[in-house]
Amino acid sequence: MVENVFVQMGLILGLAVVSGGIAQFLRQPLIVAFIVVGILLGPSVFGWVTHSSEIELFARLGIALLLFVVGLKLDLHIIRTVGPVALASGLGQVVFTSLIGYLIALALGMPHVMAIYVAVALTFSSTIIIVKLLSDKREVDSLHGRIAVGFLIVQDIVVVLVMIGLTAFGQPAGEMHLGLEALLVLAKGIAMLLVVALLIRYVLTGLLHRLAHSPELLMLFAIAWAVLGATAGDTLGFSKEVGAFLAGVSVASTPYREQVAARLVSLRDFLLLFFFIELGSSLDISTLGAQAGPAILFSFFVLVGNPLIVMAIMGYMGYRKRTGFLAGLTVAQISEFSLILAALGLSLGHLDRETVGLITLVGLITISASTYMIISSHSLYERLAPYLGVFERKVAHRELDGSAGDDRNMDVLLFGLGRYGAAVADNLRQRGCRLLAVDFDPEVVRRHLRDGYAVHYGDAEDPEFIASLPLEQVRWVVSTMRDRVINRMLLHGLHQQGYPGKVALSAASRQEAQQFEREGVDLVFVPYADAAREAADRLFPHAESSLKTNTGAAL
Repeated sequence: MVENVFVQMGLILGLAVVSGGIAQFLRQPLIVAFIVVGILLGPSVFGWVTHSSEIELFARLGIALLLFVVGLKLDLHIIRTVGPVALASGLGQVVFTSLIGYLIALALGMPHVMAIYVAVALTFSSTIIIVKLLSDKREVDSLHGRIAVGFLIVQDIVVVLVMIGLTAFGQPAGEMHLGLEALLVLAKGIAMLLVVALLIRYVLTGLLHRLAHSPELLMLFAIAWAVLGATAGDTLGFSKEVGAFLAGVSVASTPYREQVAARLVSLRDFLLLFFFIELGSSLDISTLGAQAGPAILFSFFVLVGNPLIVMAIMGYMGYRKRTGFLAGLTVAQISEFSLILAALGLSLGHLDRETVGLITLVGLITISASTYMIISSHSLYERLAPYLGVFERKVAHRELDGSAGDDRNMDVLLFGLGRYGAAVADNLRQRGCRLLAVDFDPEVVRRHLRDGYAVHYGDAEDPEFIASLPLEQVRWVVSTMRDRVINRMLLHGLHQQGYPGKVALSAASRQEAQQFEREGVDLVFVPYADAAREAADRLFPHAESSLKTNTGAAL
């Protein structure tokens, strides 16, 4: 064991870089590599690093910043929009997973109390891991990303109630005050939400306006606010995740959300490394061998059954099968809370070490496997889409309510309403073009609907969505997104549908633009290069003719 904390940190960081480099070379997820480093360094293998307060502190800071940044991206009106489906899918998944998991545990011969613990442990998904993966894929702002974050927060709140219930259940009969504890938690939750609302309304905007004169002070405030929010959540009996998330939501309605979020990303990613290291080092693999059979059965249920439950609930509520599938994959693992629950059961005498080992092994299997599943979610959907029709209504009304105008009589179909896309859309409308726009961000869709645009929520990578668009009516399909993979998928989908019109794509570089041109794209934009050339032309509109005149005079 390494006693010196500074040496311990150096060892962790050095091996994390090496393992991360190997994982990148092998095209494996970094999260899995970091968990493996934690297992190797921890007491189960080499024993070089033990659980320490310093590693735990860094891990908790990373969790606070992660959920704070997620909260920054969610305005209150967005939460109201995804709230019903997040609540229904979150609670529904917890109920159905617990029930089915309980029956499986009983079928394996477990006593009732152990079966309850195992069943409940299977229901909770890792907010930290899922949000990190969605952030890396830039899907936190998508519809399925926001729904997933919503029901993960619901799960975190349910965890608190379950912990209270099990702790009360483990006390002597005269000391059980479960109803009182639940009412107290409810009162604290309402008080916390009220305080956040008052801060948003009367304090934070003015305070941040004053602090913004110093970028360093603004960032220091953001970090302190995230940690204080996590502390408040933990102190009031909720999780640190819920508190940090609400702290982020409180800042999300201010004009400084983008600036704060952009500056915190690198620090967040660095600190989260310690969370994954700590998670790996806390796994006791010495108790895993005898539980391989039951662990594989439970892992299969979590990896397959949990997503199917979410898909069924979201399909019933009117969401498309693709949205349900992508959101459902985020519950295909158990969380660090499941391991905490197992430790609580062991301390209360409800579980033995073999059952704790079982839950630990299920966690290791599902966290690793679901990481690959989420990273490959779009390609997985393409393969499974023909078999998922049962999870979608004939009219997925929840995702079709966003159109305005007659979208069957359009000149241009435009994908992407970011800064560049919105500017292109405005200019096309000023020229009298009939425009149908598509974007992957529900809030962007609603904002442009209020401005009178014809807009659909949709994904350029979804071939079924491409097939639902009025391609036979439009003269141009335009993509303002500078993502080569998305544009290739869009081009492939258009070719599949036999689109007869012209295509214009955006590229990140001249080399990429030349590749698109060789593939038959009619027009390719390189936004930054095009804007730079236009700026130079506007600065010196007669530079070329002037150069020729001076050259001629010299001759």
